[in-house]
Amino acid sequence: MRYDIPTQWERQGMILERMKTEKGSSVAGDPCIVWDDDIPGWRMVLFFSPPGHAQAICPSRENIGPGQWQFQGPLLFSNPEALLGGRTHKPFVVMDALQPNRAAKVDGRFWLVTVSYTGHNKIIQRAHAEKLAGPWTLETTPLIDRGADNDFDAKHCDAVTGYYFADRQEFLYFYMGYPLQPQAREFSPRGSAQGVAVQGIGDSHARKLGVILPPCQQAGHWSSGWVGGLQLIPGRSHRWLAVINASPTAPLSGDQAVHREEPPPSLGGFAYCDDEYPVRGWTWCPDPIEWVDDIPADAIAQGEGVNLWRQHLLCLPDGRMALYYNSGSYGKEQLYMKLSTLPQ
Repeated sequence: MRYDIPTQWERQGMILERMKTEKGSSVAGDPCIVWDDDIPGWRMVLFFSPPGHAQAICPSRENIGPGQWQFQGPLLFSNPEALLGGRTHKPFVVMDALQPNRAAKVDGRFWLVTVSYTGHNKIIQRAHAEKLAGPWTLETTPLIDRGADNDFDAKHCDAVTGYYFADRQEFLYFYMGYPLQPQAREFSPRGSAQGVAVQGIGDSHARKLGVILPPCQQAGHWSSGWVGGLQLIPGRSHRWLAVINASPTAPLSGDQAVHREEPPPSLGGFAYCDDEYPVRGWTWCPDPIEWVDDIPADAIAQGEGVNLWRQHLLCLPDGRMALYYNSGSYGKEQLYMKLSTLPQ
């Protein structure tokens, strides 16, 4: 099934709370949702800190809102000693590119990509499992490593998502690259950008193809500051859609704030592509799904505000989309949901 960009959304409320701690940060967000025949139902893997990853299940195909998700605790790894840097976060189950929210089974295994570390720098690691519940077996070397000093991803490779194209027998990965050096663009030369990489079956590493969505070079655009994580959806009016988070605020040299790499506000929105293979030709939509200033008072009372972080769509058979996103002040984000109205 192919989808169009919704024009109306209805807030549903909080899906998962963060872990309450006396000090330090705790986050529930950056979800990835796939159907799991073994439940049967939906399985969510997410950024849940501490420790950085977790999963939850929903045993209903259609009742997917507040009160329906059962928290299951951290992901299970068969070889946790192989975690690069000793920790990981922001896991994502590789999906069938033409079937949103359906995990791709390749060579009899499911595949997971996750953001691990080399020192203080983020890199991308891959794992596989026979079941979506795990345990996941980690590969011991980076799937996508940082680039050279002048590259767009010299500092971090972050917020990865993955898709399998069966007709090409190829994995396609989208990821967020942070530069060490200013990039050659007028607006936001220090802002993160969305990059893409490909991997054939049997290849040990992904091959980078470069930037597909840099910060928009239009002053004041909702994505002109920095670019976050991307989810790929097969489109109807356009061949491909992407829901993505980004910001109109550019990172500044010398800024020492905790949010210096991703200054607020983070906003959710869409981009589209009409190429057969979505590794080029992307265009930003002119407006975000919602501006932070437009968040209603009752949603703010439930903890929303400051940022609308990673956006993830659960695509429903009737053409509607459930949009999951984390919101809240830095280090205190929780997971919320909106539901689109029926398409006309």
